[in-house]
Amino acid sequence: MTVTYTARVANARFCGFSKLLLAWKGSIYKVLYKEFLAFFAMYTAISITYRFVLSDEQKRYFEKLAIYCNHYASLIPMSFVLGFYVTLVVNRWWSQYTSIPLPDRLMCVLSGGLQGNDERGRLLRRTMMRYASLSALLILRSVSTAVFKRFPTMDHVVEAGFMSREERKKFEGLRSPYNKYWIPCVWFTNLAAVARCEGRIKDDHTLKLLLEELNTFRGRCSLLFHYDMISVPLVYTQVVTLAVYSFFLVCLIGRQFLDPCQGYPGHDLDLYVPIFTLLQFFFYAGWLKVAEQLINPFGEDDDDFETNWLIDRNFQVSMMAVDEMYGDLPMMERDRYWNDSNPRPPYTAATLFVLRKPSFQGSTFDMAIPREEMHFQPLEDIAENMEESGTRHPNMALFNRLLSAAPSPNGFMGGALRRTSAQLQRLHRSPSIERCTSDDDEEEERSCEISKGGSLPSGLGQDTQSTVCSFSEEKRVWGGWLSVKGHSVPLPEEREFGPHSR
Repeated sequence: MTVTYTARVANARFCGFSKLLLAWKGSIYKVLYKEFLAFFAMYTAISITYRFVLSDEQKRYFEKLAIYCNHYASLIPMSFVLGFYVTLVVNRWWSQYTSIPLPDRLMCVLSGGLQGNDERGRLLRRTMMRYASLSALLILRSVSTAVFKRFPTMDHVVEAGFMSREERKKFEGLRSPYNKYWIPCVWFTNLAAVARCEGRIKDDHTLKLLLEELNTFRGRCSLLFHYDMISVPLVYTQVVTLAVYSFFLVCLIGRQFLDPCQGYPGHDLDLYVPIFTLLQFFFYAGWLKVAEQLINPFGEDDDDFETNWLIDRNFQVSMMAVDEMYGDLPMMERDRYWNDSNPRPPYTAATLFVLRKPSFQGSTFDMAIPREEMHFQPLEDIAENMEESGTRHPNMALFNRLLSAAPSPNGFMGGALRRTSAQLQRLHRSPSIERCTSDDDEEEERSCEISKGGSLPSGLGQDTQSTVCSFSEEKRVWGGWLSVKGHSVPLPEEREFGPHSR
């Protein structure tokens, strides 16, 4: 039932899509023509009543009503509501198609994993594949009206060869209020376990792979069932439908051509036929019809899924793969490019233009860079490692962050010592600071004192953002506390400061 036109639009040509406008099957004309004719008939009836039935006083009242309806009709957010709704429905429509169970992967794993050319091996493979097809048939019969009309009862399923009479007794003997499409999948797993015990499935890894493919197949069946049970919320569908039909009911009055002699704004012409209103109805109502067709693709519309064709195809292909094609291999022989290390398949005259195109190497393959910009630059010359002053001192940002992480017992200087490379240049190399360590319990009693007549920069303890300390050339400072004007300042762990240190 799917309308396929892919070959007709394989190449973009002049008026390529215009050729599709004359198609009838699956077209918007076939879906919408009844509503379109009904809308035009109602519009014509109201127009005739206005022109030939109403009195002059009634005409004036109708004209005011028409202007009022036309003014407020634009408040209905048609594009917004329809756009989101159709996007939701189209995404759901394609997700349902990708959820249809296909046996291709399962039949390949079964054909390669369950060994045996004898009748027992053949019986196992065919029965297991038939169970998978039966499970897919049962779920499609539950969600698709086309499949249900083909198999209305379980007698039709048995007569079609998907189930034996003994299997039907087993199936109907299992009492459950829920859909029993999963029962053939359980039979499949039991037969797989039997085949493993008989040694026809060589190892547990192959058995695991086979059951994983079956679970993927069964999961798709379950997903179809839940798509059928959980629809697009009814309130959303009602809102969209009411928005579209109420808009055009208002347009039946608001878009009428009024008497030009009355001088109403925008009513200078009387064209009788509302061409643009009809086009608007065609587009918006057609948009809604798209959603109506796609919201359940398992029906019998022109663009619904070919579920009966899928059942026939899957059953035939799966049986052929596990039975007729099992162990049937063509004789291996050398290919025609056996001695050619660079094989090139031939082209027909219609495809010779492909040979004239150079092989694509990448978007930057032909990019040209000036030769003087191809040399690697030393890291010390890169601007991000240079200070604003132009000196070749390394950036001290990391060092400052390490110092700022040191704890301060009384919050002095914001809890951190901040240094910059420009300030380190101004440090005095004088033995003016003694070093000592202190324990946590005696940090205030055993703090280091300024001695030997040395002096610290005057900014220490005053400007917390630019405080620096002076150290001798090759001094070793241990973690502890520095006492400055009655305050304890934390020092970092052991570091070397000197003319050659950074």
